[in-house]
Amino acid sequence: MLLLNIKTAPDSVTVCYCNDVALGEIRRAIISGAATLDDIQEATGACTGNRCEEMNPSGGCCETDIMKILAAYGKTGGAGCGCCK
Repeated sequence: MLLLNIKTAPDSVTVCYCNDVALGEIRRAIISGAATLDDIQEATGACTGNRCEEMNPSGGCCETDIMKILAAYGKTGGAGCGCCK
């Protein structure tokens, strides 16, 4: 997903393919106080599916992208999701 600059990419860019969560939804969650992966999962449902290999064009979990988004906004990220393991 994130071949684009995280802060300037369009809100419509899909981050979580399993649950169809766009970058804009994650940004809004961060602006509303989300600071960890757990917070993002609770607020948006991103990174809670288990069909990443099937749904995500990269063949991997969106966890890495979400952690990068959190870091770009100065958030710690927290522990990994484990949804695909």
